[in-house]
Amino acid sequence: MSDKITILFLCTGNSCRSQMAEGWARYLKGDVIEPYSAGIEKHGLNPLAVKVMAQVGVDISNHKSELVTDLPTNEFDYVITACNHAHESCPNFSGKAKVIHVGFDDPPTLAAEAKSEENALAHYRRVRDEIRTFVETLPGSLAHDKMHG
Repeated sequence: MSDKITILFLCTGNSCRSQMAEGWARYLKGDVIEPYSAGIEKHGLNPLAVKVMAQVGVDISNHKSELVTDLPTNEFDYVITACNHAHESCPNFSGKAKVIHVGFDDPPTLAAEAKSEENALAHYRRVRDEIRTFVETLPGSLAHDKMHG
């Protein structure tokens, strides 16, 4: 039995924000967090998300866009919704899961007007870095009582 904290990062399509959050959690906090990501819908893995994560040494290219029902477990300590739509449509989780909303901007929406891939990537990088800053606070920021580690 693992004593890692299980966290599900949930967003609409499980293509970008939740994937980056899962990648960061695995990369930065893999010793204390067992991260998962899923979506309310499946939109496929966003190639620009894969690209900006690779630029900082985090490989998410083998991730799949999944629904909550595709995951090997539905028992989580925390469910973090990364967008408003997921927060509003969040399925009910059995057990002790505590749902926390931490909204991040949607890079594909921001990049829709971009004139070049480089301009688009700037939006992805900003959100990637905001997600990293958030993940660096885990798991301590999730609970009032700090974890021993």
